[in-house]
Amino acid sequence: MTPTLYQTLLGAAFFRLPDTLRSLHGAHGTSRHAGQVTVERGTGLLSRLCARLAGLPPAMVDAPLTVDFASGPRGEIWARVFGAPPAASRMRSRLWHHDGQLREWRGPLQLHFVLHAWEGRIFWNVAGARLLGVLPLPAALFREVRCNEREVDGRYAFEVEAALPLIGPLVRYHGWLLPGPADPGDGR
Repeated sequence: MTPTLYQTLLGAAFFRLPDTLRSLHGAHGTSRHAGQVTVERGTGLLSRLCARLAGLPPAMVDAPLTVDFASGPRGEIWARVFGAPPAASRMRSRLWHHDGQLREWRGPLQLHFVLHAWEGRIFWNVAGARLLGVLPLPAALFREVRCNEREVDGRYAFEVEAALPLIGPLVRYHGWLLPGPADPGDGR
């Protein structure tokens, strides 16, 4: 069977990860995970504008989160729904690898990450970025972007923080996911 995106990027380190991370990132085809998220947003005008352009979710506390994963030979698509319908916030990312890096489209940005596994966690470190896929942006602009994945109490857990120089914090969100469908009463 063809290795998944994370198996390709992490190599042997992938197989030393906790079960929840290997299960989520080792699946082929489609899967759904559901859980809970808390999102904090920056308050400055430029911060709010940048977060909106990147399609980041609004502030919310202990809100439902559903993520549909589609994994194939060309990469993965993550479709996230933050909050409950009808006012849910949707964020979609296309991920693939190139030159040993994870690439993610987020709004008009293409972010380039190097993944590292250490003590049961996966860390995403920004190695570069492009605007509209063509205009290179200095990686130093994104040094305050931090992501990590881990297992907590048998659940997949994540934390994402993003801030930009002179603009300040854009977003910080953290939460957890478990495999399976979202609440059957949510209309999906």
